[in-house]
Amino acid sequence: MTDKKINTCVLGASGYTGSDFIRLAARHSHINISALTAHSHAGKEMAEVFPHLATLDLPRLTTLDEVDFSGIDAVVCGLPHGTTQKIIAELPDTVKIIDMSADFRLRDAQTYEQTYGKPHQANELQKSAVYGLTELNRADIKNTRLVACPGCYPTAVLLALSPLLGSEVISPDDIIIDAKSGVTGAGRGLKQNTLFSEAGEGLSAYGVAVHRHSPEIEQELTKVGGLDVMVNFTPHLVPMSRGELVTCHVRLADDASADDLRSTLGTHYKNEPFMHILPQNTYPATQHVRGSNQCHIGVFGDRISGRAIVIAVIDNLVKGSAGQALQNFNVMFGIEETTGLEQLPMFP
Repeated sequence: MTDKKINTCVLGASGYTGSDFIRLAARHSHINISALTAHSHAGKEMAEVFPHLATLDLPRLTTLDEVDFSGIDAVVCGLPHGTTQKIIAELPDTVKIIDMSADFRLRDAQTYEQTYGKPHQANELQKSAVYGLTELNRADIKNTRLVACPGCYPTAVLLALSPLLGSEVISPDDIIIDAKSGVTGAGRGLKQNTLFSEAGEGLSAYGVAVHRHSPEIEQELTKVGGLDVMVNFTPHLVPMSRGELVTCHVRLADDASADDLRSTLGTHYKNEPFMHILPQNTYPATQHVRGSNQCHIGVFGDRISGRAIVIAVIDNLVKGSAGQALQNFNVMFGIEETTGLEQLPMFP
């Protein structure tokens, strides 16, 4: 484990994921926040943009062009999708990168273009990127320069299903995912559908049959299962700030039972500090992981013979983004993985 301070730059510090990384990093004994960028807020103090961070001694927000990367050890990117590739490609080779956008998650350039509507701008760099789901790719994350943190929905889904598919206790066919997320998943930019008067006191589906996280989920489940996997994925917007719940309806393989699924997950995640497999008949709830890097998973037998229901909950801004980024940061720099992530969920 390193003893020196790691000079870290956060790109897109005025967004929810960037600011939450800073909140977590404030309790990290090895991180020195050396630079913060925010194009629309350049020149401001961080406290002007996020008053809850006013007690921290942070550098003033700047434009990207003002950052001297010669003294930076790590860059954490919280920029919008489609803006990161060109920027990362121009960073010094000595800088390690943890990207929270979608720009390096999809390994196939054509799939990326179809999903995000624009050509990939750093195909050579894409070849070296590691998909940053820590619990499944820890060894590769440790030895790479560029980590592509998963989306929040794929994080919850893959943590719930990857060990089951890899152990062949569920079928790769007929996977149905009903997903729900708080409004921070849409970012901090002004959008009509996330206004309080529009999102409050209601529940709505969006991105039906075309959501951009579907190819990401299918890419990783296909890798684990060894067979082409397609999922039925439907996301919903819930009138809460944080939190994510995915309900995965799966077909059992051979003579497997819901108890077998629970046992498989328990064995697979036995030594994982942020994974908690709930006892039988215990329901996962977003309020039980809020503000933490934890993931809770529950397994239930379906009343339809041969099927089971797997439910996972995470905080979409922590385990689904900034916390996972910090977890990957720790792995990349040989730091105890839980450093900066020890906080328990906030309840109520």
